[in-house]
Amino acid sequence: MMELTSPKDLARLRRLALASQGLLQAQPFGRGLSGARQAVNHLGYVQIDTISVVERAHHHVLHSRVPKFEPAMLNQMLMDGGIFEYWSHAAAFLPMDDFRFSLPYKQAIKSGQTHWNKHPDRKLMAELLARIRAEGPLRSRDVETKTSNRAGWWDWKPAKKALEQLFMEGDLMVKDRVGFQKNYDLTERVLPNQVNTLMPSLDEFVTHMLDQQLRCHGLVSLKGLTYLRRNTELRNAMKALVNERLVQGLLEQVVLNNGEIYFIETGALEARLPSLNKRLLILSPFDNSVIQRDRLKSLFQYDYQIECYVPEPKRQYGYFSLPLLFRGEFIGRMDCKAHRQERRLEIKSLHLESQLGEKTFDDEQVINAFVEAIKIFSEFQQCDFVTLTSVEPKYLAQALNKALNLI
Repeated sequence: MMELTSPKDLARLRRLALASQGLLQAQPFGRGLSGARQAVNHLGYVQIDTISVVERAHHHVLHSRVPKFEPAMLNQMLMDGGIFEYWSHAAAFLPMDDFRFSLPYKQAIKSGQTHWNKHPDRKLMAELLARIRAEGPLRSRDVETKTSNRAGWWDWKPAKKALEQLFMEGDLMVKDRVGFQKNYDLTERVLPNQVNTLMPSLDEFVTHMLDQQLRCHGLVSLKGLTYLRRNTELRNAMKALVNERLVQGLLEQVVLNNGEIYFIETGALEARLPSLNKRLLILSPFDNSVIQRDRLKSLFQYDYQIECYVPEPKRQYGYFSLPLLFRGEFIGRMDCKAHRQERRLEIKSLHLESQLGEKTFDDEQVINAFVEAIKIFSEFQQCDFVTLTSVEPKYLAQALNKALNLI
């Protein structure tokens, strides 16, 4: 067991985590379409989200890591068979090479061991499956229905529920997306011929999960390894595998000052890691590096919550605040909105942390890095200019406004 008590030890552990996420290097996975493919394969999933006040999360995650990434590339990868859409801990794009590891959840839903819809309409499902088999791919909007005034996902029309049930059970896959609409087709017509479709054993499944998370996070915890998975058998198998690798000397255990325990590959902290650079990164709330909020708080002392689900009077930072990463630390958050018709990026509020840990940079460094990041980010939003409404701490407002006027 290794106790990490000094700021230097903690900083190195953070660098391991960020490097494993591809957030320290300028182009860790390459550029453009090939870089996006490599990024999804390395990360293991890219979460899909519907909120579009700025570019959607699945585009944002890849933009943060892949120079020359364009949103259309995700649909291109879907059509090329390099990725597929399914459920990870949430709706996600996943590497096609990992397809077989989606099968246990599909089987659990199909068998009734777990539920997607509690009372699926089997008759309607059979009718839709037959129609797709005979006529080709189908969108839920293409199915006539008398249902109207739907309030949200819990009130989807029957056809949408039936299509989603078939998708979650594995009979259908998403062939592509038209706009943000899923286009469903039979799994056998979407799945590339060479894909492994053998059901993994429990041992194979937990080995895959552990190896994947060590690769993309650098350090793991027992809680994080089975994040949002409530399967007791799976959790027990994962704990046994971690213990086995500890005994074999393949993993070592590190303990932080706060008592949190993580596991890393033996020798990982002594290996060469990328240096910290001068870039500031504007991340998605659903970025793979921040989605496990407890881990984020434990490792980076960054207490983050997305507030779009919080009633407006109770919001502290804004509807959709984006984490800001600079030189190995999360230094603040930015709530913004892309006004696409005006081609204007509105920064509603910018909050920079008053205490920046072992602060090794000054206000001018942060402002310069932020302005460079905003240039890139606003181009990604297809916006030509930026406006700034509110800044904390307030003394930075004048310098920031002056710098932003240079964009």
